[in-house]
Amino acid sequence: MSIYTVHEPPLRAAQAAPDPERFLFVRDGFSVWAVVFSVLWMLRHRMWLVLLIYLIVAVGVEVALRFAGVQSGVMAVVELLIALLVGIEAGNLRRFTLARRGWKNVAVVSGTNLEDAERRFFDVWAREPRTRREEHATPGSPPPVPQPAVRPPQSSGVIGLFPEPEAPR
Repeated sequence: MSIYTVHEPPLRAAQAAPDPERFLFVRDGFSVWAVVFSVLWMLRHRMWLVLLIYLIVAVGVEVALRFAGVQSGVMAVVELLIALLVGIEAGNLRRFTLARRGWKNVAVVSGTNLEDAERRFFDVWAREPRTRREEHATPGSPPPVPQPAVRPPQSSGVIGLFPEPEAPR
């Protein structure tokens, strides 16, 4: 099961409610595409500030290693490690960029794939009253925590798998 964060876009002019088709689901976890094609991946997701920082760090590290007289094999390993770091932090980099653009993190949802996660989120989102959604949409507020559908059974004072006290055997 994959974990996704759900991001609501900022409202456009003359828009009373967010358009559900513009919601973004960002998968948490390792991204192979961010490792293999780091620069192209950042361009595809329009992560300009992240790309600028990545290029400054990559060029700075390479210049420092050349100045230190390090062999080319070691430089290749360091570049691979930087690419792996981008792949590991890919989801966080996307969330950072979305937050800077005014998108709100409204939920965390899990699913076997993106379609399943979307279905789970929109099932709950459609049932929730609009006023309650707007209540949690204040900037900086954490997403609402879903409440359990069934109350847990009341404790009888017995711990573990032992039978109930005074019960017939």
